[in-house]
Amino acid sequence: MTVAEALDGVALKSEIPANVSGATVAGLDYDSRRVAPGFLFFAFPGANVDGRLFAGQAMEKGALATVSELPPPVEIQYPWIQVQHGRRALALSAGNYYSHPDRRLSVTGVTGTNGKTTTTYLIDSILRCAGKTTALVGTIEYHIAGERRKAVNTTPESLDLFRIFDDLARAGGTHATMETSSHALALSRVYGIYFHTGVFTNLTRDHLDFHKSMEGYFAAKQLLFTGQGAAAPRFAVVNRDDAYGRALQFKPETEVLWYGLEEGATARAQKISSSFAGLRFEVQYAGRAYPLESTLVGQINVYNVLAAWCTALSYGIDPAVIARGLAECRAVPGRFERVEEGQPFLVIVDYAHTDDALRNAITVARGMTAGRVITVFGCGGDRDRAKRPLMGMAAAEMSDFVVLTSDNPRSEDPLAIMNDALVGIRRFDTPHLAEPDREKAIRKAIETAEPGDVVVIAGKGHETYQVLKDTTIPFDDREVARGVLRSFGYGKAPA
Repeated sequence: MTVAEALDGVALKSEIPANVSGATVAGLDYDSRRVAPGFLFFAFPGANVDGRLFAGQAMEKGALATVSELPPPVEIQYPWIQVQHGRRALALSAGNYYSHPDRRLSVTGVTGTNGKTTTTYLIDSILRCAGKTTALVGTIEYHIAGERRKAVNTTPESLDLFRIFDDLARAGGTHATMETSSHALALSRVYGIYFHTGVFTNLTRDHLDFHKSMEGYFAAKQLLFTGQGAAAPRFAVVNRDDAYGRALQFKPETEVLWYGLEEGATARAQKISSSFAGLRFEVQYAGRAYPLESTLVGQINVYNVLAAWCTALSYGIDPAVIARGLAECRAVPGRFERVEEGQPFLVIVDYAHTDDALRNAITVARGMTAGRVITVFGCGGDRDRAKRPLMGMAAAEMSDFVVLTSDNPRSEDPLAIMNDALVGIRRFDTPHLAEPDREKAIRKAIETAEPGDVVVIAGKGHETYQVLKDTTIPFDDREVARGVLRSFGYGKAPA
């Protein structure tokens, strides 16, 4: 493929240099450290670093040219191709270079504030139960035809996505399911990708440090359903019980499958039975009732299961196969995950890091015990400050005892973050304490627990690190809780 062919369809601000246009492209990259001879290097204007600063390094390593939406620095003497939009240029070029694998696969994009990870796991489980070779791309990790890879972003850059799709297609795969974050939609990381099915879970306050308003946040989610540089999805699977879901706009060619608990849903859950052992309910669809069982717990997972059920329906999968696939998805890492060392109370680790998600997690815990709910939580640094008191209110209103702690403070002072959350906690008379050391906070919560209580450790879920101002340290809530339990004598084999 030549440079001109790789850039086919890209909106250019400058002509492709004649001595470069017909050159053969050996690869594409936006990281100068990975550039090899014959590559096109894409330089983005970053929030912290200008990608143009690395163009010289890329050229020294044999890049054919630098592609950027910004003009070249004055001193640059090597080939420079200026485009209208850098990330869109990368996406279109990646699609060209890898021969549009998204069109050879069936791609599902799942967006929303809460439930994306669980829903993608459920969809992938159904697809594999149906005999498909799949890819799963999301917050926890990436799975490609059975191979596991570390997740860098919830939704990777477009080039990385096209590489994953190409790897899957080469392995004989057919279906890819991915979390599609609002950042990815707003930043054009999924530009040019054709989604067979778009899924909307819900929308609650989050990421306003980036989107600035709920209107901006919603507008980013809308992009999945109108299409970005590609046709709109063939199917949309949407939570009808969510006001933002009902507000979404769809193209005429998109068939909408509504799901929910209320009247008007295409697929509606009824006769719901929930316990710590899992869920049982019926899906009412097209005049028939389909019984389902899942080891997942709580009403939020009724919605996630419904979303997965409708998505599988969009691929023509038999309801009996769907039911088996749902039952085989036993757990999702860090999503209401139980830590068990033989203690007489429950310890749950959950990724909840918004006030709505925290309420959901505590509500599920509350329904599992006649005892107390003890909640450990913190708020992330360098993120939306306004949600901190809301999270404090949610924890204090729903819990019997709250331990406020630190959660990825990043560049901020952990005590300042905690003070913001305390504003919400103090609106209630709920007993609480503040402990910035997260390990000590988890220890205090477990130490306080009595038989029949539930300890909810919220915020980090599957994460295995804590991001501090100058460093990132290993930290896994599950392992820390397990260690604390063992230090109290639980989990030890009898003498």
